[in-house]
Amino acid sequence: MPKADREARRHNGIWRLHSAFDLPAERFGQFVLTDEHEAEQIDRIAVIRGEIRIADRVHLQPNRVANVLDQGGDVVLRAAWRNVRWQQQDGEPLDLLKVFRDHATGRIDQSIWIARKGGDPLALRRVAVRKSAAAAAESRRKPALAKAGARRQAQKDGYQVSQETLAAADWFILVTSLPVTDFTTDDVLTLYRLRWRVELGFKRLKSVIGLHGPPGIDERSARPYVLAHLLMLLLLEPSIDALEDSPRWASAA
Repeated sequence: MPKADREARRHNGIWRLHSAFDLPAERFGQFVLTDEHEAEQIDRIAVIRGEIRIADRVHLQPNRVANVLDQGGDVVLRAAWRNVRWQQQDGEPLDLLKVFRDHATGRIDQSIWIARKGGDPLALRRVAVRKSAAAAAESRRKPALAKAGARRQAQKDGYQVSQETLAAADWFILVTSLPVTDFTTDDVLTLYRLRWRVELGFKRLKSVIGLHGPPGIDERSARPYVLAHLLMLLLLEPSIDALEDSPRWASAA
């Protein structure tokens, strides 16, 4: 069950919409509306034992992930090469880039440990595949453009992307708690690709019930406006197939 967050403008910042999307049923199961001070968290919505939570790299927060696992859930999460502290089983730091260099096949599926505050390291599984040349080039371009823009804003020159960032851009990285005995490498990759169905769910928020930014800036009217539209979607979703403009479970390739 993927997690996703969207934002709508509010009078002194933004509204942040946290949601849980049930992939088998292709329906939203729950919404939580907060202000901009409430961060995205994979454990914000109650865990159903046996569920699989699929989410992007912003949700790779070790203590939050541990809460999901402790409640009987599993995770499939996108990862960046340096947004967590990778460890070996003995607790020593792991050089992820060296792991990439040592795998000429372009395909990795192995145990991994992630350090966390106030608890034992998370024992997870890392699945990584080398990207196509076009996908890798796009991954290198995005951080380069973002950092170059920041440099221009600060009127600084001479920016150069680190060699480590360029090397890591060649790889698509996931971490999961799913056991290799039940889920193959391809199974894990396929599960994560299903996240695109969440984007179609949010498309319905706009196209079916017309949810956009609140018409006013007064919180007393803006909050009820957003909540009423979310309630409308939950009521309509059992009949959504008749209104859907894209077929369910079409190929994600």
